[in-house]
Amino acid sequence: MFSISRNDFRMLTTDPNPNPDPDYDAVASGGLSAGDALPLTASPECDAVTRLARAHFGVAAALITLSDAQSQRLLAAHGVLPDALPPDLFLRSLQAGEAPDTVVVISDTRDDSRFGVDRQGVAVRWPRFFASCALTDDVGRHLGALSLLDDAFRTFDEGQRAFLRELAALAAQALVRAHKETALRDRVAELEVVQELTTLALTGSGTGIWDRNVVTGEIHYSPAWKAILGYEPHELSNRIEDAYLRLHPDDLEHVKATMQAHFETRTDSYAVEHRIRCKDGTYKWICSRGKVVGRDRDGRALRMVGTTTDITALREMAAQLQQTIDLITNLTDEVPGFIFQYRELADGRGVFSYASDGIRDIYEMTPEQVAQNAGLIYALIDPRDLAAYRQSLLESAANLTPWRHEYRVRLPRQGLRWRQGDARPQRMPDGSTLWHGFVTDSTEHKRIEAELHELATVDHLTQLPNRRHFMNQSEAELVRVRRGESRGAAVLVFDLDHFKGLNDRWGHALGDRALSHFADLLRLEARAGDIVGRLGGEEFSAVLPDTATEAAIAFGRRVQQRAAETPLLHGDNRVALAVSIGIDGMRVTDVGACQSLARGDKALYLAKERGRNRIEIYHE
Repeated sequence: MFSISRNDFRMLTTDPNPNPDPDYDAVASGGLSAGDALPLTASPECDAVTRLARAHFGVAAALITLSDAQSQRLLAAHGVLPDALPPDLFLRSLQAGEAPDTVVVISDTRDDSRFGVDRQGVAVRWPRFFASCALTDDVGRHLGALSLLDDAFRTFDEGQRAFLRELAALAAQALVRAHKETALRDRVAELEVVQELTTLALTGSGTGIWDRNVVTGEIHYSPAWKAILGYEPHELSNRIEDAYLRLHPDDLEHVKATMQAHFETRTDSYAVEHRIRCKDGTYKWICSRGKVVGRDRDGRALRMVGTTTDITALREMAAQLQQTIDLITNLTDEVPGFIFQYRELADGRGVFSYASDGIRDIYEMTPEQVAQNAGLIYALIDPRDLAAYRQSLLESAANLTPWRHEYRVRLPRQGLRWRQGDARPQRMPDGSTLWHGFVTDSTEHKRIEAELHELATVDHLTQLPNRRHFMNQSEAELVRVRRGESRGAAVLVFDLDHFKGLNDRWGHALGDRALSHFADLLRLEARAGDIVGRLGGEEFSAVLPDTATEAAIAFGRRVQQRAAETPLLHGDNRVALAVSIGIDGMRVTDVGACQSLARGDKALYLAKERGRNRIEIYHE
C-alpha cells in the first residue's frame, strides 16, 4: 500500500473531468449506473496489480480509479501520486459517443490539451508520461482505469500494451468479484432480516410452520408450532400417525378428506379449521393451511408445507357474537310488529338493510323480498293514504325529524288493516337517510278509537248524532252561512205527539222502538249533507243547508206523511205516530247555532198549542 502525500491527495475523490468542458457532464452510455456502486476499499488483488504494474514497467506510480457519470475516485495505488487524479479518457470518449481504444498512451502530457488545470482552474503539475487501460466487466460496462504515471518521456510497444491489458483484466475481475460478494452479503443480510421479522410475526400471531414429507410420512414442526400446543422445541415426534392422534375425533375424517382432496389436485390448496389436543389435554381450535410444493412425474404429492394458526379466541368470540345475534334476532322476531332499518339513497331508491321476521304479519312478505325490492310495500298501501305516506317520509328526511304515521294497507289474506310506523332518521356521509324504527298493527286501536268516537257522537238508541255532535255540525253550517257560502239553512225541530201516553200504555220498550222508528223515517227523508240528530227524549232536529222556508215546510210534511203511513207494529196492533214541527232559519247575526234552534223550539210549542201534528213557522 502507499502513503498519500501532496496535501493528503486532495483529489482522492473528484469529478471525472478535471478540465472545464461542459460536454463532459453528460451521462455516459455504457458507464456504471447509480445502483451499481463498486467497493469503496481496495481488494488485495487490486493492490497487487498496482505493485506489479509499477515494478514491471518501472514507472513512478501505478493506480486504479473507479469512474461513473458523477464522480471518480481512487481505489488502489503504488508510488508517488500527482496533485490530482488523471482524467478518465475512456469515460470521456464514451460520453462523446466515440469508441476508444482500450489502451491510451500519452508520451508527453505537456503536448495534450486534456492535461493542464483541474476543474476549479487550479494549475496541476502532471507527470510527463501517462498510459492507461480501461477496466470493463464481463458485459462491457465501463468501470474505471488502470493508469501508469512517470516523469520521464516514454514509449509503449505492443507487448507492453498487451501486458497492461492483462493486468487491467485482473483488476476488473477483482472489482466485479468484490461487487458480487458485497451484493451477496447484502442480500444475505436482507434475508436474515426478513427471516427474523417473519419469525417474530408468526410467533406473535400464534402461527407455526410445518413441513411434511408425504412419501416417508415425516412431518416437522417449527418451535412456534409446538408452542401453540404447549410443547417445548425438543418435544413431539415427527410421525404423521401421531399427528392424527392429536386431532379431535369428530374432526379427524374431515381433515383427512380435505388433505386427500388436495393431494389429488381437486383443490388448489389445503385449508381446514379443526380442534387439536394440547399437551395439557385440552383442545384448541386451529386453522391449518398448506400446499403441495413437490410432485413426481405422475402427479403424486411428495412434499407439502403450510402454517397453523391458533384461532381459539376467534372461535370463542364468533360464538359469543352469534349468541348475541341470536338473542337480538329472537327479541326482534318476538316483538309484535316489524322492526326495520331502512335507507333511502340520494337518487330516491329505498333499501331495507334489515327487516325482522315480523314483516310476515305486518305486510305478508318475507325479509328477503323487501331486501331485494323495497318498493313492494308501496303497492300494499291503500291509495287513499299513499300520497300522505310518501310525504311523511320526505318531510322526515328533509328535516331529520322523527317519522310517525298511520296508514291503511290492503293485504292478500288480512284485507284492509291499519298500520302505524315510528322511526328516527339520521343523515349518512353519502347523503342518504337511514331510519331505525318499527311498524305495528294499529287496526284494533283504530277500531276502539272509532267506537269511542261513535259513543261520543252517536245516540245509542236511534244511531243518529247525539245533541253534542249535532250542535257541532250545526255550528259548522252556521259558519258557512256567515261566510256567504250557503244560500241559507233551515232549522226544523220535531217532537212526537202524545209520547208519554204511548209509554204509559204500551211500555218503555215500545217507546224506545218508536224513537228508533222515527229516526229511521228522518234518515229516509234526509238528503246527503243534511244534518239530523236527536236532541233528547222524543225531540229531534234537522238542519237543511241551502234550503228556503217553503222547501223546509215540504220536508216537514213528507216526514209527517211517512209517520202516518208507516205505523209501528206491536203484535196485532198498529201504533200510529204523529209529530209536531217548528221551523226557522239560520241568520248571519246568530251568535251560535243554539239561537236558531231555540227559535225553532218556540215554533214547535206553538204547533203543540194549536192542536199538535202540525207545522208552525217562527215569527218575531
